[in-house]
Amino acid sequence: MYLSHLSLTHFRNYQKLEIDFSGPLTLFQGENAQGKTNLLEAIYYLATSKPVHAQTEREIVDWLAEDEPIPFARVAATVLTDASRRPLELEIVLSQRGEGGAFQKQIKINGSNKRSLDLVGQMRAVLFLPEDIKLVDGSPGERRRYLDIALCQISREYTRSLSQFQKVMTHRNGLLKTLREQNARPNDANVAGQLAFWDEQLTAHGSAVMARRHQFVQQLEQCAHQRHLELSDEREQLALQYLPSFNLGNMSDADYARLKENRLDRIEPVQDNNGLTAEQLQPHFMAKLASRRGREIAAGNTLYGPHRDDLRFLANGRDLRTYGSRGQQRTAALSLKLAEVQAMTVATGAAPLLLLDDVMSELDAVRRSTLLTALEGVPQALLTTTDWDDFTPEFRARAQLFTVAKGAILPLSA
Repeated sequence: MYLSHLSLTHFRNYQKLEIDFSGPLTLFQGENAQGKTNLLEAIYYLATSKPVHAQTEREIVDWLAEDEPIPFARVAATVLTDASRRPLELEIVLSQRGEGGAFQKQIKINGSNKRSLDLVGQMRAVLFLPEDIKLVDGSPGERRRYLDIALCQISREYTRSLSQFQKVMTHRNGLLKTLREQNARPNDANVAGQLAFWDEQLTAHGSAVMARRHQFVQQLEQCAHQRHLELSDEREQLALQYLPSFNLGNMSDADYARLKENRLDRIEPVQDNNGLTAEQLQPHFMAKLASRRGREIAAGNTLYGPHRDDLRFLANGRDLRTYGSRGQQRTAALSLKLAEVQAMTVATGAAPLLLLDDVMSELDAVRRSTLLTALEGVPQALLTTTDWDDFTPEFRARAQLFTVAKGAILPLSA
């Protein structure tokens, strides 16, 4: 998978941009707030259909777009893949409906209108940003979002399971609120009957999501452990723990409580390294819902499931969220992203694009050298920096070099 051309119109601070890529390494240099991150965000937007730094998609539309007859923003790319003889043309257009109206999204793949669901996975990408340290020290929601975006790029089956789970949970939450308003008794047979269908659907789709997440975390850990050893000069051993909202049945409830309190080193799979299956998980999920029916009715909300999962990072057995330094947390996040590249390559048979934003700024000499070595095996990487000297002359000699200033990109020789 290779990104050969990118086209932007009214995206962030880019009024108009056309850029071709000619090699595996591309390095963009510029001062802060000139558009380097926006460029990587545009590529990632095409990969995931979701903006990175925006609460609403209106925020990514350049204000100068208001001068157009119909305000719009466009992101398009040409991608070359081994699986297809023809280039893959991807396009997202945001256009305003009526004066002051909302922006609507139109997606095209090779000129045909498609859904966002169809776009995800067409051009897979792994993005590392300086703020990705929040994957380690931020909220559980940040880590769940990370797992979902990565897995949706890998597996359409996962995307469908996640979408179905979210739809079912919305309906179930509505029923739980109604039962609360009716002061329903949890042990009433009628209450159990009303919840039975939604419980069955929730646990079926939710168990599929949790099983795939569990497997993916195991795959990530294998590579992240090695990357972290290299980046820490073999001083730290990284471990990842997938922490569902309830005991998955692979240990006693007492041990699982100790695990969530960070008094155990790791979760062990039920049988082997392939991890838990949805069929193994669903009975435990159903039993949890049945035993906590009163609590959920009182809350008017679904309290257990993949929407309450978490992911823990440990270095030498210590929780990095609580005890890690900023440097350790940053190294763990970078190790995770490099592991994601490998896991995605194994799962799909094609390496994703690697997008690294100002990755060198907080790395020491050893970590910089290790990272540059790791990039040797990546088919295509796009990197940004504020300082050319963050990269060795040898690296720069092998890379396509651009300068970025005020939303304009020029080759270094220009």
